[in-house]
Amino acid sequence: MRVTILTAGSRGDVQPYLALGQGLRAAGHDVNLATHAVFKELVAAAGLEFRLIELNPREMLGEARGQAWLDSGHNPLRFLRGLLEVLPPRLVGFLDQSWEVCQGSDAILYAPLSMGGYHIAERLGVPGLLAALQPKRATRAYPNPFFPRLPLGGAYNLFTHSIPGLLGQLFGGALWNPINTWRARTLKLPPISIAEFRRVHAERVPVLYGYSPSVVPRPADWSAHVHVTGYWFFDRPSSWRPPADLVAFMEAGPPPVYLGFGSMPDRNAQATTEIILEALRRAGRRGIVLTGWGGLQKSVLPESVFGIEDIPHEWLFPQVAAVVHHGGAGTTAAGLRAGVPSVVVPFFGDQPFWGDQVAALGVGPRPIPKKRLSVERLATAIVAATGDAAMAGRAAALGRRIREERGVDEAVAAFHQHLSGRAGASRREGA
Repeated sequence: MRVTILTAGSRGDVQPYLALGQGLRAAGHDVNLATHAVFKELVAAAGLEFRLIELNPREMLGEARGQAWLDSGHNPLRFLRGLLEVLPPRLVGFLDQSWEVCQGSDAILYAPLSMGGYHIAERLGVPGLLAALQPKRATRAYPNPFFPRLPLGGAYNLFTHSIPGLLGQLFGGALWNPINTWRARTLKLPPISIAEFRRVHAERVPVLYGYSPSVVPRPADWSAHVHVTGYWFFDRPSSWRPPADLVAFMEAGPPPVYLGFGSMPDRNAQATTEIILEALRRAGRRGIVLTGWGGLQKSVLPESVFGIEDIPHEWLFPQVAAVVHHGGAGTTAAGLRAGVPSVVVPFFGDQPFWGDQVAALGVGPRPIPKKRLSVERLATAIVAATGDAAMAGRAAALGRRIREERGVDEAVAAFHQHLSGRAGASRREGA
């Protein structure tokens, strides 16, 4: 069977799907992974077939509209408005390329941002499964990840899951009208309303959630076709070796604190770097700063701080005293698996949700929204994360549970379960 995986976004949005693809390949399937050109070598290193979707997420976030989107914080209305400004100019080409790369597929797995996945599976008449890193299915257990967590109970939580659909009906024409035009022009399918799409998707589409049930337990009010499988970890090749100067730095003193904001561009990178360095100094800690997409400044680092553009989290994180990051789903997963406390500095989107979850689990202090980041707040959080023995114990215990999970195996088993169910339904219909 030829399986195509559609995913879009930053490295944290792509890397888990490499692991999922490897699991499907090990189960005997031919696997294409369709994503951006910047990840072509990464896909090849995973042993999967690369398919190009021409979109540059770093460029999108770095431009003025992308920066405004980042500034939306935990405001869902501003988040949707920013999405509607960033995506529509690129949407038609994105959808057309998604259609092209799925030709010949026998099944399609698609990430939430890969908006064509459902429609393409419908047109081809093949199984289509949503494969997501954040819990978005409606529940009374917790709010939609893009909404704040408030002590208002299950009714509030359930309501937040309906709001995106309501907002989409009010303001989503800029996004949904092109999708329906594309359905008619390219897929030869009738239009579908946002409300109908959400209903059909919720009732019929199998979902694989690639996060740990020890981090976000599976709610009792979800149907059987929704699976929380455990994380999908894609680890470095066995031939990889760490830079010698980094190893020397690690061995030259006590475990440092890692600080990095992944793919989040920072228009005030110099100021953020200064906050980080002063916070480390006040906390009395050495540091490793990831420069990367965030643009943190490497040239101004003192001897007690090591700067690096990229490093495998699974190698570094178990060796540090704590990790300070933006709360992306992938980085959060890596920090929790390592069994060390986390300090989350969320920028926007679902990142505040993961920051709140880290704090609720007692494996890190309260998150510090990026807009409120200061020397005092960060220094205090670092001291708490590195000096609280009970917090360190909880983080270590959670890390052990996560490392015992087999998320990819569970996801592949759920995928086969739904293929079998679909085949059985087809046989019954043909009887």
